Amino acid sequence: MRKALIALLMLVASWQPSFADNHITYIRHMSGLTQSLQIKDTTLSGLHPERFHSQVAGKTTALYTLRNGNMEACITNYGARLVSLMVPDQDGKIEDVVLGFDNIDDYHQQKQNFGSIVGRYAGRIKGARFNLDGKEYHLQNYEKGSNISHGGNPGFANQVWDVVANNDSILRLRYISADGENGFPGTLTVNVTYHLSYNHALTVNYEATTDKPTVLNLTNHTFFNLSGNPSTTILDHQLQIDSKYIATYDKKKNVDGKFMRIKNTPFDFTSMKAVGTDINIYDEQMSITKGYDHAFLLKHPGKTNVAAAKVYDEKSGRMLTVYTTEPALQIYTANGLDGTLVGKKGVTYNKQSAICMETMHFSDSPNQTNFPSTVLRPGETYRSQTTFQFSDKPAQREHNLMKSILLYSGAASLTGLGIVGIVSLIK
Repeated sequence: MRKALIALLMLVASWQPSFADNHITYIRHMSGLTQSLQIKDTTLSGLHPERFHSQVAGKTTALYTLRNGNMEACITNYGARLVSLMVPDQDGKIEDVVLGFDNIDDYHQQKQNFGSIVGRYAGRIKGARFNLDGKEYHLQNYEKGSNISHGGNPGFANQVWDVVANNDSILRLRYISADGENGFPGTLTVNVTYHLSYNHALTVNYEATTDKPTVLNLTNHTFFNLSGNPSTTILDHQLQIDSKYIATYDKKKNVDGKFMRIKNTPFDFTSMKAVGTDINIYDEQMSITKGYDHAFLLKHPGKTNVAAAKVYDEKSGRMLTVYTTEPALQIYTANGLDGTLVGKKGVTYNKQSAICMETMHFSDSPNQTNFPSTVLRPGETYRSQTTFQFSDKPAQREHNLMKSILLYSGAASLTGLGIVGIVSLIK
C-alpha cells in the first residue's frame, strides 16, 4: 500500500496538460467537473502569430512559443521581447501575467520597452560619456548635453534579433551590435536564451563577447501583474527584497554614486510588504521618481540559490521568486504608464498596473568607481543569468493535489482519506 500511494502521488504530481502546435487542448479538472478548451491557430494566451510576421529594417519578425507543462511563453525576435507568459494560479487557472501588445506594429511604433532585452547599457549614463583606458567616449546625445538611457535609440529593444536555436522549451537569440553603435566601442555579439522549464520557471541567460574594450549592462524589462488582470494595479502585491541599501538619485534622477540604508524608509522591503503601503509617503527619493524606480543593492550577488526578491499576489495565490547573478535589482512600478497605451485584449494600461524586476548592474557605473565594474574586454565572456520562478501557496498546492487524487486515481478506497491520512500512511 505504501509503495502504491507514493507511486500515485508521483503520477499525479507529474501530470501536465498536453499541447499541440496549432491545436491546443487544455483539460482542467475542478470541483469534479471537466472543462475542455480548444484554441485553433492561436497561442494559449490568445495571440495570433501572423500578426507578428512583418519586416523591420529589412529583417523578418516572428512570434515563437515555448511550452512546458502548464506554462506558455511567447517571445518575438523584435527586441527579444517576452510578449506573454501564461502561469497557473492556486486553482489551476492559467492567465497571462505580463503586459504587452498583440502585434508587431504596436511594438515598433509605440517605443515601449515591454518585455524587451535592454542594452547596450540599461539605465542612464550621465552626460552620455565615459572614460575607459584613458580614452573618453562620447555617446548618443552627448552633443545635446543630455544623458543616454537604455543604450540610446535605437537600442537592443528596437532591433530584430536572429534566431539561432529553438525547440519546445528553448529559444536562443543573437544580436551583433556594430562598433560605434550609439557611440559604444567594440563589435559586441550578444546571445540571449529563454528557457521555460517544468518547475514553472522562466530562465534568461545572457552571453556576450567584444573585439574592443567596452561597457555592457543587459536586463529584461518585463512588466508583471501577477493577478492576471492588468486593468488593476499592483499596489496590493506583496514584495520582499534581499537588500538593505538602494542607489540614490540627485534631483535630476541621475545616480549620485551613493547608497542609502533603507531601514525605516518607504524602500524597506526586508520583509513582505504591500507595494502600495508606503508608495505615497513623502520621501526625498520617492519625490524624484513618483513611485518606486530604484536599484536595490543585493545582499548575495552572484548566488543563484538565494532569492533576490519575491512578489506575491494574494488573490491569485501566484508567487514570483527572482534569482540572479547580478548585483542589483531595479524595481519599477510602471509610474510612467498613463492610460494612453492599449495592450493585449484591449486593456488600457494605467499607472502602476505592473511591476518590473530588472536584474542588472547600476546605472552610470562607467563613471562611478565605487560601483561594480561593467567593463568587458576582448577574450572575456560576459555571462549573466536570471530566473523567474513561479509557485502558489503550499497549502493550496496540497489541496489541489488531494483534489487531483480524487479525480484521477479511480481508487474508491482513497476517497475517504484526507492528505493527513495519506501522509501518515507514507510515513
